[in-house]
Amino acid sequence: MHAISSPRRLAAAFALLAPALSQAATHMEVQAGRSYMDSHGTHTAFVEAVFAPHAIGNSRYTWSPDLSAGWIDGRDLTKRYSQTTRPSVALVAAGARLRTTDRSAWYHPLFFSFQLAGTNHTTQALSSHYQFVSTLGLQFEHVSFAIRHISNGGLHHPNSGETMALVGVGFDP
Repeated sequence: MHAISSPRRLAAAFALLAPALSQAATHMEVQAGRSYMDSHGTHTAFVEAVFAPHAIGNSRYTWSPDLSAGWIDGRDLTKRYSQTTRPSVALVAAGARLRTTDRSAWYHPLFFSFQLAGTNHTTQALSSHYQFVSTLGLQFEHVSFAIRHISNGGLHHPNSGETMALVGVGFDP
């Protein structure tokens, strides 16, 4: 029952925040995929809002404020690990997305983002309530592909982390 209520609460929170975010954001995405902890997979979903880009000095690169909220389903691996992997984890994250301004470059769809996140539960993979989120991906007009890693950076053990492959559908409000 608890694993179901967390995604519902997350969806309700986003339903309330979506109008405000979509007015301020320059790009919104809904992402889904598989997350892996020590080769054990589970489902994951995220909603992400990317805001207006800001130039980094006189370079051809920009940074954009980046907010996301996600959900990682739990796993029943109690026989293998001493710390639980059962609860689903909801998280919110804020940070920056970096990319180039050169729209004619072949690498223009490539982006990197770094965020700080807070979680509602701890697990074997995410053993503290604070996490670092790193994402490398390709963002096209209405679709994105990304590899994301969430970990506490070894500040608290165990530190398996979650590594996921995501596909997103995006729109510009």
